[in-house]
Amino acid sequence: MSLADEVREQVEAQQADADLARERLARESAARKVRSLEAVLRLLSVERDGLKQQLDFALGLQSAKLRAPKWTRKPSKRSGTAVACALLTDTHFDEIVNPAEIDGLNAYNRQIAEKRLRRWAEKVCVLAREYITGVEYDGLVVPIAGDIFSGNIHEELKETNEATLMASVVHWIEHIEAAIRLLADEFGSVHCPAVVGNHGRFTRKPVAKRRAQDNVEWLLYRMLERAFRDDPRVTFAVSDAADTLFSIHGTNYLLTHGDQFRGGSGISGMFSPLMLGHHRKTRRQMAAGKPFDWLVMGHLHQFFVGKGIIVGGTMKGTDEYAYVSNFAPEPPQQAFWINDPEHGVTITAPVHVMDRKAEGW
Repeated sequence: MSLADEVREQVEAQQADADLARERLARESAARKVRSLEAVLRLLSVERDGLKQQLDFALGLQSAKLRAPKWTRKPSKRSGTAVACALLTDTHFDEIVNPAEIDGLNAYNRQIAEKRLRRWAEKVCVLAREYITGVEYDGLVVPIAGDIFSGNIHEELKETNEATLMASVVHWIEHIEAAIRLLADEFGSVHCPAVVGNHGRFTRKPVAKRRAQDNVEWLLYRMLERAFRDDPRVTFAVSDAADTLFSIHGTNYLLTHGDQFRGGSGISGMFSPLMLGHHRKTRRQMAAGKPFDWLVMGHLHQFFVGKGIIVGGTMKGTDEYAYVSNFAPEPPQQAFWINDPEHGVTITAPVHVMDRKAEGW
């Protein structure tokens, strides 16, 4: 065999091997495609079966005869009874708040405060009568939690207040009396448990002994009590202590101003001092055999209702101190709630007292 023939045979053999390899690859590729198509087919079969089940379920619901029970409500033959409660706290009468110093967030002076006090009394009536219907009220409780005046405890207040502290008492006693008489005309009876705040004190630092009687608010409360001595619709319970207990239909309340609760910075805000203060007062009252169900307080200038705690807002609203301290502004408001004979505190709501247009700023 010549060399040319040998080369030709080798080329043909290599060509045959290449053809066999290509044929094998083609078969393997075809097999992979078949397996892939079979997998897709199985998935489609599963999806088809699922859709068929859903269709059968939908058709079954469509053909089913559903009969929902018919519920009816019998109209009440008489109204339920309850006691309305409207907290009055942190009014800071005769303090001046300049809107130019707080980016226009608020304004406050004697004229604005007079409007807000009247609006508070009127809105309490509106909330109770128009927003909450079907309730026959046994009366109204107005807990007064202090800081009625801003006082002179800081030099800047002494310099910027509308009037001296005694002049403020003389001016505001008639306005507060008018508000309470309006509420008495609406609810028939008004009871006012009252504690002093920290701003009405005459000392530079807070004191423990004679804390209440050395506070101008204690004098204000006593003068109001005397103003209503011939009106049996209005009663006062002025406390000689920092706190006072009162009860409504078996629900016990502890009224305090709240300046004993210190702290409140950081993410937790007011909740850390609130929870700690609530725990300490609960422990103290249990030891005295005089437990309470709800703690009612002011001081924090925020409206808050939590488990066993009601915190009133402030009629003044945000001020320069809150602004430079970067506190979140809250609208001027006060706390309102309903005390039900069976369930205690039920409906709670803020009483918004600001009307910027009427106040002219």
